[in-house]
Amino acid sequence: MTRPPIVSDQEWRSARDALLDKEKRLTRAQDALAAERRRLPMVHVGRTYRFDGPDGTASLLGLFEGRSQLIVYSFMWHGAGDFCSGCSMFVDNLGHPAHLHARDVSLALVSTGPLTEILPYRRRMGWDIPWYAAPDGAFNHDMGAGDGFALNVFLRDGEDVYRTYTTTGRGVERLGSNWTLLDLTPYGRQEHWEDSPEGRPQSAPYQWWRLHDEYGS
Repeated sequence: MTRPPIVSDQEWRSARDALLDKEKRLTRAQDALAAERRRLPMVHVGRTYRFDGPDGTASLLGLFEGRSQLIVYSFMWHGAGDFCSGCSMFVDNLGHPAHLHARDVSLALVSTGPLTEILPYRRRMGWDIPWYAAPDGAFNHDMGAGDGFALNVFLRDGEDVYRTYTTTGRGVERLGSNWTLLDLTPYGRQEHWEDSPEGRPQSAPYQWWRLHDEYGS
């Protein structure tokens, strides 16, 4: 296993400052992209969806919980005993919802599995984010998740709901702080696809991911 070269404090600061300049440029580019994202048009959601929740059946409007904005993460579901480690890691990284609620945003999970399987897993993981079942798959299909995962954002005007944003794949991954924090480390995510110096530890992506109670020591 190789390690970063050892240099003087002055050399390290010089290299760090050069990278910092690039990071600041990236931050400004991300700010500009976010500004462009906020200017996206929106599309009316005309279809009626029904979700099973612990308090009964809910519509998409009900998932807003009275707020004006809603983020829905479609959690990949392949049945009890085959829980998605990537989706689970993403949810592990979600912060306390009070911070979103303070900005008039609700957050919910949706899966195609039955609530009788979803709720025990939710308890096992110690999550309290609202999680709804949509077994017919219509919502996932229409929102770009299919049998996989996706994140969608909605805005409501009275009882009218509009879809404003969607992302999946690495667009969702970048929202999870474990991955973004690993990007700050000298070994990175330690996955084969990464451009890392020769000799750094690397393994196949996905395979190292575990449910947070399955890593052991």
